Amino acid sequence: MKFRRVVFYKNYFEEFFQKQKKKVKEKIIWTLSLIEEHEAIPEKYLKHLEGTVGLYEIRVQSGREIFRLFAFFDKNKLVVVMNGFQKKSEKTPKVEIEKALKIRNNYEKE
Repeated sequence: MKFRRVVFYKNYFEEFFQKQKKKVKEKIIWTLSLIEEHEAIPEKYLKHLEGTVGLYEIRVQSGREIFRLFAFFDKNKLVVVMNGFQKKSEKTPKVEIEKALKIRNNYEKE
């Protein structure tokens, strides 16, 4: 049973996904399946981004590499995945958050 449906907006995610190694791609797919299939998602995998309204980061770790995918909910059930990046510092880069917010604004206008 699926509790929500993960969808991708335009080709932002696809461009990010295609650049990843096979092991990272498998972990991303596993994480997205977890988000669809579990009612309660641990913060380890999906966390609200502090200081934003409704912006979430999907957290993926493969070995020592850490990745973040931005997403938001549409009518509570739809998770719209936007851009992603490899995390190399403690804080999420402001430029990545701004990019995600701009993409979400474009989604909401359409």
